[in-house]
Amino acid sequence: MSRAGNTNTSRVARSKGVPFSRNPVLAVRLPVWRSRVVLFVLFAAFAGLGARALWLQGLSTQFLQRQGEIRYARTLDLPATRGKITDRDGQVLASSVPVKAIWAIPDDVQEAPPAKLKELAKLLDMSNADLQKKLDSDRGFVYLKRQVEQDVADQITKLGIDGIQTRKEYKRFYPQGEVTTHVVGFTNVEDAGQESMELAQQKTLVGQPGSRRVIKDRLGHIVEDIESVREPHDGKDLTLSIDSKLQYIAFTQVKESVEKFHAKAGAAIVLDVHTGEVLALANWPTYNPNDRSKLTGEQLRNRVMTDTFEPGSSLKPFTVGLALDEKRITPHTMFDTGAGAMVVGDHVIHDTHPHYLIDVQTIIQKSSNIGTSKIALSMPSQEMWEMFTKVGFGQQPKWGFPGAVAGRVRPYKSWRPVEQANMSFGQGISVSLIQLARAYMIFARDGDIIPLSFQKVTEAPHGTQVVSAKTAAEMREMLEMVTLPGGSAVKAQVPGYRVGGKTGTAQKVVNGRYSQSKYIGNFVGMAPMSNPRFIIAVMIDEPGGPVHVGGDVAGPVFSALAANALRAKNIAPDSTLTHIIIPDNAAQEKM
Repeated sequence: MSRAGNTNTSRVARSKGVPFSRNPVLAVRLPVWRSRVVLFVLFAAFAGLGARALWLQGLSTQFLQRQGEIRYARTLDLPATRGKITDRDGQVLASSVPVKAIWAIPDDVQEAPPAKLKELAKLLDMSNADLQKKLDSDRGFVYLKRQVEQDVADQITKLGIDGIQTRKEYKRFYPQGEVTTHVVGFTNVEDAGQESMELAQQKTLVGQPGSRRVIKDRLGHIVEDIESVREPHDGKDLTLSIDSKLQYIAFTQVKESVEKFHAKAGAAIVLDVHTGEVLALANWPTYNPNDRSKLTGEQLRNRVMTDTFEPGSSLKPFTVGLALDEKRITPHTMFDTGAGAMVVGDHVIHDTHPHYLIDVQTIIQKSSNIGTSKIALSMPSQEMWEMFTKVGFGQQPKWGFPGAVAGRVRPYKSWRPVEQANMSFGQGISVSLIQLARAYMIFARDGDIIPLSFQKVTEAPHGTQVVSAKTAAEMREMLEMVTLPGGSAVKAQVPGYRVGGKTGTAQKVVNGRYSQSKYIGNFVGMAPMSNPRFIIAVMIDEPGGPVHVGGDVAGPVFSALAANALRAKNIAPDSTLTHIIIPDNAAQEKM
């Protein structure tokens, strides 16, 4: 058929209304229900979108706003400055200096140039491997290093590494280092107290941190301040009772004595008789709180507070003082101590030298174990126990100082005669050095005892009467004799001043038995005797060599400390003694 013929046929078909679907090839037969299903699905989809839009924009506004803020808004902590710690004269013992914490968003740091990361590791004083290990964390925030000095933090900021941020914080600095550390203590990286007064007064010193809301961009840069949520409140300053000058003298004297006598350790404490203030507390070995990288348990131990020991003869004045107060004896009552040995039960009590017939004041001066035992056995054990507990032995201290121990005094009902005798001269009972020093308050004062304080006192505390003022005066006379020629502590003398006290040399208990080679030498004394102002207790642990008695190893430390304390407080001399008198036959006591 010609082309003109086809055209005519097509026109005829259109004019007759014949559709193309008449063609079997083009005909498509769709069920009616399918079109309706499609229409329903489309309607449901649009309805769902409408409901979702209503839910998101009308009902979930707060939730979405919160989610958005999580991505751009931050709450920054504003650290409070920890309060300063000062001595009684305002000299700073601990203060906070501003430093920076370096932290990172690991995902943002991964694209940093290797050269910059290497420089960052160098500034942080860590290896490249250690830095990369931190940055490989799957967390969104990681500390790289805390308490970085300000100048180092500035250099890190200049590197311009995306994802590396700094945060302001504080680092504790201790100007006097190892000299005062056992009193002041130290804080951890979170600025929380860990030892001594830093721990005891944490709530006072720490303050209240603040916070503020800011908007940050993707790189962590602050682009806008929103609001200040809470203002920071700095911690309160703390004024200790410590006198820095006396503290330094105590520290150096204890250290020198430990080194001179090749001892294991040493400790000393100075108390103000009038106020109960702790003016000095020193230990050796010690540590530097500014660098604790090599800190050991031995260095950390505050032996004045936490170590207990058998005091030995320094406990004798309490037995004698009790008997005097109960009017069982007088300073001139005579006792026969024989040739230096006395049997009690199945045990033998010895004196270092035979004293034969001596009076009570000579018992103290010569430190007679036998004389003290006879006095003790003339009294009920309950009276001795009550005396010990009244002065604080075996009682949990309430000085607000962490780690202070109670010591040990066994119940009097279990005492056998030999145990009562032993306790009278300081065996079978354990005390700390600070307990022993405080107990001597009853002799330095008018028979009463007052609380101790590590903070500066503005009002004198009230005391608890233990013995009479007459008994205290009689005991002071006896204690002064101990430091005079013929006594056991002549090396404790102080030129220009009258002093008194009592020595103690106790055998250490090793594997349940008293050692014949390990001793603790101690001396507890007061000055000036005309009107006592200071109590000073010294302990030297395991002095080596032949010299180990308290009068020789601890007495000289007392002398140096007392001399400096008396002069520092401008206390007038009360003696014509111009130099220390040590006779050739100076008595030495063992127990």
